[in-house]
Amino acid sequence: MHAFDVLGDPVRRRILELLADGEQPAGAIAETIGDEFAITQPAVSQHLKVLRDNRFTSVRPDGQRRLYAVNGAALRDADEWLAGFRRFWSPKLDALGTEIARGKRQRRKKAT
Repeated sequence: MHAFDVLGDPVRRRILELLADGEQPAGAIAETIGDEFAITQPAVSQHLKVLRDNRFTSVRPDGQRRLYAVNGAALRDADEWLAGFRRFWSPKLDALGTEIARGKRQRRKKAT
């Protein structure tokens, strides 16, 4: 499966967002995702399997629990692919940063 097929699913993106804060047990992930997306624990398990099989997450046993963590290698691969397209949005983001800074300067001048 291509990295963007994996990342194209909102449930899997949300799981990665949860794991970006640190390692979590499968049960906690299933509870949060189940509540947010109204899906069952087996459905969450299938999403975790897709993430694991495609190297976006790693899992390690901890007694009866399975702890999931983000595996940065797959995200780096996606980031490298996106690098060829950054030229389309980087100048716009730079211009936005300039406008934000300009607005801050103007607000400071008005305040003094």
